Amino acid sequence: MTSETSGTGGTFGRVGIWSGALHASRVDDAGRRAITEALAELDGLGFGTVWIGGSPTPADAAAVVAATRSLTVATGILSIWNHSAEEVAAVVAALGPQERRRFVLGLGVSHGPMVPQYAKPYSAMVEYLDALDAADPSTGARHRVLAALGPKMLRLAAGRALGAHPYLVTAEHTAEAREALGPDAVLAPELTVVLDTDPDRARTTARTMLEMYLGLPNYTANLLRLGFTEGDFADGGSLRLLDALFALGDAAQVVRRTQEYLDAGADHVALQVLTAEEGGGGLPRAEWRALAEAFGDRL
Repeated sequence: MTSETSGTGGTFGRVGIWSGALHASRVDDAGRRAITEALAELDGLGFGTVWIGGSPTPADAAAVVAATRSLTVATGILSIWNHSAEEVAAVVAALGPQERRRFVLGLGVSHGPMVPQYAKPYSAMVEYLDALDAADPSTGARHRVLAALGPKMLRLAAGRALGAHPYLVTAEHTAEAREALGPDAVLAPELTVVLDTDPDRARTTARTMLEMYLGLPNYTANLLRLGFTEGDFADGGSLRLLDALFALGDAAQVVRRTQEYLDAGADHVALQVLTAEEGGGGLPRAEWRALAEAFGDRL
């Protein structure tokens, strides 16, 4: 499948930016201005999509859509346990026609340790999609993607959405996901990036971020399926785990690692930039510029 997506009225592009710092609902006026300025710059850098990471709210999504002109805007990922389908559908319906055309609703079931009411996640997702389809207007399959790691959820993503947005995955998982999805569904994995040519420092930054995720069984179970062992999860992650999950080094290395995912079957790769100075968060605009320059016309 190409990156052209009729459901969004544009393209995902080959490369996008994933950021957990785009939550206007969680910051003060100065923080909202910083987000707006960062989005204005991203709009002109050539990336196809901006992903709002870190369990955004529907209001966060609406604010990012309003602050951008041409980018596809996707949630990566909105938890189905935090917001009802009716609430989400109402926010999407309130967007203008052109805004709706470039908005993609990324949905996920989150993780048991993070959600007290977590139960039967697959069935819960099916019911949520049914409710979105029944809404007026419908937030239909052509305007959503699913966070999917295992074969069952990947098949659901192929049948009930544009496709899948897997998080914290390897290029090998991307190849398996493409096979599970089939040739026509969108596959848009996230890839975490540390632009630092000091290997030890880059690995420290990566491990700081990875530590939390290694406590979530959905991710560790997926990594075990891919051939990693419990030993790879010790001390913040083994070297082979870090090398498989992250792009560590200069911008040229990020371009090479991104191509591995594209060659494995991804239509689009969403790059999350970590910086040691900001503890992995913030709005790393200098790094976004460096990546845009490195990719050039390959975005």
